[in-house]
Amino acid sequence: MTQKNINPTKVITGPQTRWSYANVWEAKSINGSDPKYSVSLIIPKDDQKTVKKIREAIQAAYKDSESKLKGNGKSVPPLKAIKTPLRDGDIDRPDDEAYANAYFVNANSKNAPGIVDSDRQPILDQSEVYSGCYGRASITFYAFNSNGNKGIACSLNHLQKFADGEPLSGRTSAEEDFADDDYDDDDFLS
Repeated sequence: MTQKNINPTKVITGPQTRWSYANVWEAKSINGSDPKYSVSLIIPKDDQKTVKKIREAIQAAYKDSESKLKGNGKSVPPLKAIKTPLRDGDIDRPDDEAYANAYFVNANSKNAPGIVDSDRQPILDQSEVYSGCYGRASITFYAFNSNGNKGIACSLNHLQKFADGEPLSGRTSAEEDFADDDYDDDDFLS
């Protein structure tokens, strides 16, 4: 049996975490920034185990980086005064049904995440991983102090898909678009 590396800033979410805005196959640049892989992790509020682990990891990242957060200031800002990545979907995304009764964390990385299935086998078919599916995420929290912005951010490590879900893209499939036979084929080529 191997010894697990205990990192207090690393969290493995529960399998009922839903993935949204999943840019996990190709790094994308936002407003000219460095290209990154990213995902919004939607965590049901009743998954108290994951929420507790995230809060503890944020606290650990804060404690580990007090000198970074202090910067040139005289004191370390209190955790409540800085940006943290755990957000309430009911408050921050009230018009998005996918975020109702859930918390969410936006995670990103310059490195491509490893993506596996429930048996820990690599997923190679990109159509298998999309915004709306469910699974676990390996994420790490860290402090930042850049250009006057101080806070805790979340890095994306890896993803493990457990279940398909309703796609969150709003886009329909070809099968759905052509399911209705409301055209008159008598007019075809007449």
